[in-house]
Amino acid sequence: MSDTVISVENLSKRYRIGLKEEMHDTIVGAMLGIARRPFTNLKRLRKLSAFGKDDHEQKDVIWALDDVSFEVKRGELIGIIGRNGSGKSTLLKILSRITEPTKGRAVVHGRVGSLLEVGTGFHPELTGRDNVYLNGTILGMKKAEIDRKFDEIAAFSEIEKFIDTPVKRYSSGMRVRLAFAVAAYLQPEILLVDEVLAVGDMAFQTKCIKKMGEVAIEGRTVLFVSHKMASVKRLCETVYWLENGRLRQGGPTDEVVSCYEKETLDKANSHSQNQIIAVNDEHGVEVNGIHTTIDSGNGISSLIVKVKGRTMKLIARLGIGLQITTPDGTLVSRIGARLAKSIMENVNGDWEGLFKINDITRYLTGGDYLLQVKIIRPMMGVILNIEDASIVHVPQKDFYKAGVYLTSITHGIVPLPVSFHYRKA
Repeated sequence: MSDTVISVENLSKRYRIGLKEEMHDTIVGAMLGIARRPFTNLKRLRKLSAFGKDDHEQKDVIWALDDVSFEVKRGELIGIIGRNGSGKSTLLKILSRITEPTKGRAVVHGRVGSLLEVGTGFHPELTGRDNVYLNGTILGMKKAEIDRKFDEIAAFSEIEKFIDTPVKRYSSGMRVRLAFAVAAYLQPEILLVDEVLAVGDMAFQTKCIKKMGEVAIEGRTVLFVSHKMASVKRLCETVYWLENGRLRQGGPTDEVVSCYEKETLDKANSHSQNQIIAVNDEHGVEVNGIHTTIDSGNGISSLIVKVKGRTMKLIARLGIGLQITTPDGTLVSRIGARLAKSIMENVNGDWEGLFKINDITRYLTGGDYLLQVKIIRPMMGVILNIEDASIVHVPQKDFYKAGVYLTSITHGIVPLPVSFHYRKA
């Protein structure tokens, strides 16, 4: 029998998206638009499932996956990495048989357990206990088999107290706990895990990663999608990097992750130039400049972040939020617009937001960090999300006055003030 449990051949998935509606400058044009709307809507409805030969050129068609091929052997731990929108979740949905491919094929040998979006696979009106048995039955297990695993599932999920409560009353974290326990303990030959684990707390994430390693040792196969390169490097032997729906690179974890992190830093560095970095036509907002510098005046290193942009119309309130991560995706700090009091009033035309984080070397060791910028409209949410917006170069500092200049690689991210006193016992 072949050791290949997943065979993906020229896999492609196409979606049709909505386009901005035509705006009319006159009352007559608007009234004609209303009269034509039933016919326009019917045409759009038919177009949803009608595709032509030149779909790659159509503005309202996107290829979430485009000619992807690879194989996975039994017992392998595979990491799937890539930026948001690269096709990672679509790939797992096809392998889980949630959606069908447009072209190509994915052949899966064995029972599949998947942990995708929060709550996927659970009936909200049923209790946690009922959902465990429902999922086991769907996987083809007998009641006696599920009985033997039930106590382990309840214990691992750490929600025994709520196991007989309807799932609709669970928090997102509780759903993830139960969903992972079900997926891991109901003995699937193949386990598919998406970034959904990020919902759980750090201790539970660590426990899940350890469990996935045990699953692979038992001879089962794991596909793990994550933005956290530290977790991918810790867990996976082989990594596939998706970019714009295509397979950019596949191979040993250290090699692929190193290339991915280098490109991420290069892309962040390119955003320092004056150019349109991101635009939201619906809200009439663009960002055309993101600059980070370290001001070392008076012997104190402060991080300066300048975000420049333009609005095409008057916007009553527009906010800017920041997030700093390590190159491997570990969250360092998330500063929302409300916390930073970085909400601008009555914005129209060109604008510029300036942040200053004083004495940055007091909080971070030396090294390169990544900045993410979010543009928000209060009560509407995030309208622009610019990942890898810029590199933050934090200088090294002799924090402990011991002649040692700290770096994030050798000393961790946060330098902690410490004192030591000695006395005889």
